[in-house]
Amino acid sequence: MKVGVLLPTFRDSAHDALATAAEAASHSLDGVFAYDHLWPMGQPERPALAPFPVLAAVAARTPDVSVGPLVARVGLVSTDDLVRQLRTLGECAPGRVIAALGTGDRLSAGENVAYGIAYPSASERQDLLAAAVERLRDDFEVWVGAGAPSTNAIARSAGVALNMWNISPDEAVARAAGTPWNWAGAPQDDLEAQLDALARAGATWAVFTPSVSLARLGDWRARTSTPRH
Repeated sequence: MKVGVLLPTFRDSAHDALATAAEAASHSLDGVFAYDHLWPMGQPERPALAPFPVLAAVAARTPDVSVGPLVARVGLVSTDDLVRQLRTLGECAPGRVIAALGTGDRLSAGENVAYGIAYPSASERQDLLAAAVERLRDDFEVWVGAGAPSTNAIARSAGVALNMWNISPDEAVARAAGTPWNWAGAPQDDLEAQLDALARAGATWAVFTPSVSLARLGDWRARTSTPRH
């Protein structure tokens, strides 16, 4: 199982994100990821950096680490623009970009509304997701943010991984229903036991929120000695 970290991008500058990426690389973590939100969930008064410029800067500084949004939400920009952003990031990090995509949900809908961005229906967002997956899956490792069964079916049909957010390993296995899956969420106090449980359950990646100890992740990663790429 590979391990990664979400960068602290709810900031006024990229300083902390770049420092975290450098530390992650120093501990031989496999990847760093960035939120795709216009503000931290439920906190519109706080800043949020756009993911793709931060990830491009990280890619230029850390040549052995995978990078990707977690997850890029369809509908914030056109599908053409979303595909273009990921392909441009791929030019900065050949072979190292994970195209993690999602539909968004009611918790993120207010971001669209506040900025005058259309918020299509769930079925329309799923159609946008399916179109983006189809255009990207031959060139990138693609993840789909798990959600409604009809959203999960898009990943299953396309043969790409589901990304589970902050649920138990057993629940992840049940939701995946045989589809490859990875996990993202908050670290527990017994991080090593949490990692072991995710690995035993079959997660291909475990990506943690910025509060995680990168040193402990690196130590676990070294002990498991799975090839990085």
